Amino acid sequence: MTLWFEAARLAVVGNVALLLGLTAVWARNYRAYGASHTLGLLVFGSLLLAENLLAVYLLFFHGTFHGWVYSAAPVAQRGMMALNVLELLALAFLVKITWE
Repeated sequence: MTLWFEAARLAVVGNVALLLGLTAVWARNYRAYGASHTLGLLVFGSLLLAENLLAVYLLFFHGTFHGWVYSAAPVAQRGMMALNVLELLALAFLVKITWE
């Protein structure tokens, strides 16, 4: 495994963990207050969670995709890792401001 590929896999797992927490908070807040803004955050979080769960499946369990990404050019692996890490940083910021 390359370092870039492993970093992308770890970032996706981190994204799932953060999104589970965020969607739980947003679901609880929507049930309590019923605000449309909170519903928007809940839908956004749910769709992003679905995307990251698919990424977990593809990166960890789907042999063809795993082989394709692993054999891709290093620039492609670095690009994928960068996108996943940027998403992780954005979600960490959302967690920080949501739970304050």
